[in-house]
Amino acid sequence: MRRWLRSSMGTHLGTEADRATFRTLHNASLASPALRGGLTIDSAERAAPHLQALLAAPALAITDTDGLLAWEGIGTHHQEHVTKLAEATLERGATRFYDRVDLECGQAGCPLHSAVVSPLVVDDHLVGTLQAYAPDTSAMMVRATDEVATWVSGQLELAELDASRRRLMEAEVRALRAQISPHFIYNSLGAIASFVRTDPERARELLLEFADFTRYSFRTHGEYTTLSEELRSVERYLLLEQARFGERLSVRLSVAPEVLPIAVPFLCLQPLVENAVRHGLADAETGHISIRAADSGTECVIEVEDDGAGEDPEKVRDALTGASTDSTAGNSSANDSVGLGNVDARLRNAYGDDYGLIVETAPGAGTKVILRIPKFAPGVHT
Repeated sequence: MRRWLRSSMGTHLGTEADRATFRTLHNASLASPALRGGLTIDSAERAAPHLQALLAAPALAITDTDGLLAWEGIGTHHQEHVTKLAEATLERGATRFYDRVDLECGQAGCPLHSAVVSPLVVDDHLVGTLQAYAPDTSAMMVRATDEVATWVSGQLELAELDASRRRLMEAEVRALRAQISPHFIYNSLGAIASFVRTDPERARELLLEFADFTRYSFRTHGEYTTLSEELRSVERYLLLEQARFGERLSVRLSVAPEVLPIAVPFLCLQPLVENAVRHGLADAETGHISIRAADSGTECVIEVEDDGAGEDPEKVRDALTGASTDSTAGNSSANDSVGLGNVDARLRNAYGDDYGLIVETAPGAGTKVILRIPKFAPGVHT
């Protein structure tokens, strides 16, 4: 059976229609990555050869609203017509056909006597044009250019959605940075100062940990980091808190080595651990914090647990849905709402709605927060 399949596949390459379909899809797949970068000179120059092949046009141009971004094919002297045709098409807002009167050419033997120009639209805004040049223009050429322009517009809309998502993620990270408690910074520096005379070596070590913690928390590149780096920052935070609370705060970490390289959203654990410390020591002599990261097939399961005061489940639900109305400055419930809701939203944006936070809590029963992180996800990398 295996030999028969190999022989059959080797001698039958499909019909001409099959091959044409493959060529169309192949050229579209080659153009797509460039277009997902938005409408720029670089993306237009990289996409133009594949769009030209897609339309089987002797020449093709891509413009924005200001003028030419890329030309591909013969007849480069016709670039002088590109901006005028783009302006006329954008003014009308629909695909237009131009003949040799519009493409007056002084070069003998030039085969480009017609052009089809289609607008590129993103979120109902005209952003540029796609122009196909040929000796003659048929109704099929007009329709094909219009369809390809619609597909290009779709790719550019996806690029804008990606950019909007990145801006949202960056705004959410800025919100988390703003939430890093000024009291924590003040108290950490106070704890470090208390060791300057009694234990200068420890003071020096804590000061270095504080510097590394702030450097990591306020870094400006990347939506994602490795679980290893995120846990290292959490460890620095906990070292500083233990310097402040001493034996009142105990911490237990249990991490499977194989999950350390997994990509996770930047600052996804810090707010959860900070909440655990706050609740674990609220009105209590001692507090115990447990952080676990385990391998679970295609996922990593992370748990942050404290044995503190716990919380009303309804308040937690409001925090996760953004329905919390307690925004009193400095109020711990308001801070928890920002932290939990922020992390939950970023997890859902990165991995889908099945990967939001799971919070197990009740008054007087402590709190456990569970995260499930896929080991591999589209668009997620450090």
